Amino acid sequence: MPTIKTSDDVTIHYELRGTGTPLLLVMGLGADGSVWADHVAEYEKHFQCVLIDNRGVGQSDKPTGPYTTARMAQDVAEVADAMGIKQAHAAGISMGGAIVQELALLRPELLRSVQIISSWARLNEYAVRVFEHMKPARAHMRPEDFMDLIQLWIFTQPFYKKNLADLKQGRADAGANPAPQPQHGFEAQADACITHDALERLASIATPSLVVAGEDDIFTPLAFSKEIAERIPNAELVIWPDAGHAVHWEVLDQFNARSRDFMLAHN
Repeated sequence: MPTIKTSDDVTIHYELRGTGTPLLLVMGLGADGSVWADHVAEYEKHFQCVLIDNRGVGQSDKPTGPYTTARMAQDVAEVADAMGIKQAHAAGISMGGAIVQELALLRPELLRSVQIISSWARLNEYAVRVFEHMKPARAHMRPEDFMDLIQLWIFTQPFYKKNLADLKQGRADAGANPAPQPQHGFEAQADACITHDALERLASIATPSLVVAGEDDIFTPLAFSKEIAERIPNAELVIWPDAGHAVHWEVLDQFNARSRDFMLAHN
């Protein structure tokens, strides 16, 4: 699998799938690039997908903190530069959406379009406490129990009920993972989520932007996505009713189609 060494000497791993205009894919807190698999199954028909393991997770290096979303955006840009990419689409989920905001601010000339999914520009006091609480909670839980907690936060009740067998398998897989994310990597990523603040700078983003949210997101509430869409000039806001933080999974086929069509319109 390809890797690059960043300007601060961190090895970043990525995977390539498909052909076409490059698409930089940035995952959220605690997740590696492979979690994009159900989306890449559609994207790879049209784009060269670059599935990036953020610093602190997956096969990338896991240095001690602090991490910031701006530094992780620089990681993504350095992957693109090492690949010789001149222009690309970019999509990010949750923390990945925060990273993509910083990427759009850092390297606007690189981007044809951005998608910011279930994310935020600045956390309020309540959301900060959620992320702060996740750090000791994870430290004191078995991986499968922490996955149970995450699932309760990111999925809606109807989806949870309908997909209970798959969710139970996800918990079992977390417990059986031979190389889980180290606690220091999780905490450094969580701190990057907490300190992310692009709110007053979003107005300078000129890249075509799609902001996606689930109406019933209890983890990063809909108001956060509305705030992003209001601040980025001409941003499109798509809200799926009866979907939560994991809107991209809860309405997978519809999300993939909307996401694909947005990128093709700016290809």
